[in-house]
Amino acid sequence: MEKITIFDTEHVALWYYPDKKVIHNQFNKYVYGGPYRDFLNEVTKTFQKYKAQKLLSDDRKNSGISKEDQEWGNTDWFPRTKAAGWKYWAIVQPENAIGLMTMKRVINNIASQGVTAEVFTDPTKAMEWLENQK
Repeated sequence: MEKITIFDTEHVALWYYPDKKVIHNQFNKYVYGGPYRDFLNEVTKTFQKYKAQKLLSDDRKNSGISKEDQEWGNTDWFPRTKAAGWKYWAIVQPENAIGLMTMKRVINNIASQGVTAEVFTDPTKAMEWLENQK
């Protein structure tokens, strides 16, 4: 399986799998503010560049999202990313309770705006689900 590395920092990594047409991110530790927004902007660019529709977010090591980052994500990032073609989102849920609560709010908001989202505990199952989305 070919994997193209798009973004890789101490906080988060981002890859694209051309054969699956899936964008995949993995949080390594909590990230917020500028580095968080830089990462999300790279996600948007990847959707645009590869005309992708599917995102696998491995959020096991992610924590809560600040109110400022949530607001920016809702009003700036999400509309741009959805317009770039985002249709399917598989989320591997955060391990900590705060991260899980935050992600539930984000997932509900995004799903209510037309992105089909499913939550998983296993990244392999999440990838399998994405591969079956047409």
